[in-house]
Amino acid sequence: MNENSIGSSPRLQAPSAQPPLGTSRTKDARFQLQQQQQQQQQQRHHGGSMVKQPSCNEPADVVRRALDFKSQGTQCYKDKKYREAIGKYHRALLEIKGLCRVLGDPDSGPKSPSSLLTTFTKSSNTLTDEQKGAMETAELECYNSLAACLLQMELVNYERVKEYCLKVLHKEGKNFKALYRSGVAYYHLGDYQKALHYLKESHKQEPSDTNVIRYIQLTEMKIRRNAQREKEAT
Repeated sequence: MNENSIGSSPRLQAPSAQPPLGTSRTKDARFQLQQQQQQQQQQRHHGGSMVKQPSCNEPADVVRRALDFKSQGTQCYKDKKYREAIGKYHRALLEIKGLCRVLGDPDSGPKSPSSLLTTFTKSSNTLTDEQKGAMETAELECYNSLAACLLQMELVNYERVKEYCLKVLHKEGKNFKALYRSGVAYYHLGDYQKALHYLKESHKQEPSDTNVIRYIQLTEMKIRRNAQREKEAT
């Protein structure tokens, strides 16, 4: 099963603040400051309307950075640098969430995939259809790939794997990788009924996948053993 999923981009530079005007400044210094402020206002205005200033937070730039981080995550995963990959995927998701703030979303806190994608849908005047589609796909791929990375760790956080996979399934209910990994997570968390449900759903998508078949067999065996134990205990 192949995994998908980013690289260091320039750190955002905060605009330098104008130093406070102290009482010891000369009149010439005050005049120069006033001139600079007037020039800045003139640069911002043209014919009474605002002229958009270049910004590294332009939606197109955020889209580019998010996709770049995701691509580097993919390369890290291929190189078996799973911790680095996890960091890259998280950076991509942060860029996507940052895009919501750029687009004027008042809630800059943590978001579910559904609320993020709703913001993309509402931003038709800011993002192209191609950019919106790229962000929707990138978000789901990042969550899927985070789950894949966690499953490669020496100590697997199956609760987190389940969380990431369910985020994907919330928007894409037939996603094979998310279904399979949800089943694996539930199996190791001891919820065999839910594990069997997700594994069988993934089996519908890929009937010949040997990993799915193996986990279905293991899960059914666990369910039978538990039923036998309950029967013997009564």
